[in-house]
Amino acid sequence: MKIIFNRAAVCAAVSPLMYAVASNPTIPAVEGILIEAKYPDTCVMTTFDMDKGIRLTVEAQVIEEGSYIINAQKFIQTIRVMAGDEVTLTVDNKMVACIFSGRSSHKMSALAGSDFPSIPDLCSDRSFIIGQAVVKKMMNQVSFAMGVKDTRVVLNGTFFKISDDTILMVSCDSSKLAKCQAKTELVNKNTNGNAHLEYSFIVPCKTMNELNKLISDDEDALMQIYVTRKHIVFVIGEITFFSRLIDGEYIDYNRIIMADHKIHVRINRAELISALERAALVTEEKIAHSVRCHVKLDFSEELLKITAVSSAGSIYDEVGMKKDGEDILIAFNNRFLIDSLRSCSEEELVLSLSSPWTTMNIEPLRCYESKKNGEAMDEEEIFMLLPIRMKD
Repeated sequence: MKIIFNRAAVCAAVSPLMYAVASNPTIPAVEGILIEAKYPDTCVMTTFDMDKGIRLTVEAQVIEEGSYIINAQKFIQTIRVMAGDEVTLTVDNKMVACIFSGRSSHKMSALAGSDFPSIPDLCSDRSFIIGQAVVKKMMNQVSFAMGVKDTRVVLNGTFFKISDDTILMVSCDSSKLAKCQAKTELVNKNTNGNAHLEYSFIVPCKTMNELNKLISDDEDALMQIYVTRKHIVFVIGEITFFSRLIDGEYIDYNRIIMADHKIHVRINRAELISALERAALVTEEKIAHSVRCHVKLDFSEELLKITAVSSAGSIYDEVGMKKDGEDILIAFNNRFLIDSLRSCSEEELVLSLSSPWTTMNIEPLRCYESKKNGEAMDEEEIFMLLPIRMKD
């Protein structure tokens, strides 16, 4: 095989490919990039860590066709330090890959392309086109609540539900929940002969994190999504990103979100986050490799009193509020609380509570009032947080 690349172009292409390179591989092939070269100018590069993969086409001049696997880390490190504008990659019959650029050359071992694991079928009739900015915004709002190595496998990812022109995302673990829904235009919808579009699936945590790096917040940028029985495929410009889905039925999230809280607090998001970040100087003290993030919130009359105590010191702060209901003292993991508040898209919030032992709902004032008045909502956000039981 012999291929000539533009060095800048291949450097730019290889960077996203690294998102699907296995870090602790069971087979050497998944540490590499599968490079498939065909006359006259087609070069397809693929990485696949057995859970997720990326495939893209790179502009190249193909002198000799071939299909080989090159170690991804060594390949990208080598071409980045080369001095020339063009890079020539060759692989000989002895499985030796050589990279030339300018006066420099570098040799490394290669594997036969046939050693690469089989790529799942990326074709499906179940597909639609959606704006990247809508997906990115919602992912940023719910990702913090995804489970990590949760014993309930379905919680180790984000639940998606696509219905006609509505997208819903939900993430949840044992302490927190985030639910966001938005109306958005879906293009080229394939309903498989049904009257309405209705897809639901669970995207794994690692896939969510890598997808967030690949998509743009440009309002005009689109991507196509294909859904198969076991996999999901995102076509983002020239990049095809695919991943397995989590198999199983997601939890009944609407049932666990309390809807009849007795205490409702209207508060400014920025002021509350600022006070909690000051409290974090005390709550995030590391002791024996664990982090304590305990903060007490005393909702009393028209004032929220924030306190935290640890061996690092103590802190007291106050934030103005408007409360409907009884006074209440409740404690939360401070980091979880800050993450929940940051995920809200508006400054005026309503915190809904009932007791020091039941969950608290956090939602924008607009969503709270629309729900209270029984009005239909194009967009919905709600974040739920489990309190910490206080010893004193």
